[in-house]
Amino acid sequence: MEQAISMTTIEQPSLNSFVKNFVDYDLWTNLSLIKWLGSKPKELLEKEVASSFSSICLTLHHMWRTQGYWFAIINKKQDFQEEHYPMGLNNILAGLIEQSARIADFVKAMSEADLHEELPVESPWFTCTYAASEYIVQMVTHNTYHRGQLVTISHHLGFKDAPNTDYNFYNVMGR
Repeated sequence: MEQAISMTTIEQPSLNSFVKNFVDYDLWTNLSLIKWLGSKPKELLEKEVASSFSSICLTLHHMWRTQGYWFAIINKKQDFQEEHYPMGLNNILAGLIEQSARIADFVKAMSEADLHEELPVESPWFTCTYAASEYIVQMVTHNTYHRGQLVTISHHLGFKDAPNTDYNFYNVMGR
């Protein structure tokens, strides 16, 4: 005798809801990390250690500039300019958060069609054409990669209390 197995259908999130949640996650993690780093001595955030970027400050600066590069592509303005990203810890901390919030607002206003729109990129490093959503995921995962480096650098500096910035933790606890 066969028994019927009842399967509950789980509704899959749309691309639209996933990408919008992902940029909110990026903003939340950047805020969490900046708040945490703000409690540390400034001189240690600028101290050089062995890493791909030699300090927390330089890593954050790279994240801010690269996020700005991808945002210039996503918003189709192609207006990325290196001089809009001045050095200085206070500039970097404030700039990264302000920009992350602006990106989250911009992406949340995008339609599903906007997320699927293919955008060409020609840079000194590569040429490609992908959907805007792919570039958004690239931008957030790039930040995630470097947030991991920030935690590693912080361990070298003696900080062992980094906040949990895992995507699932955000989905369960941070929203």
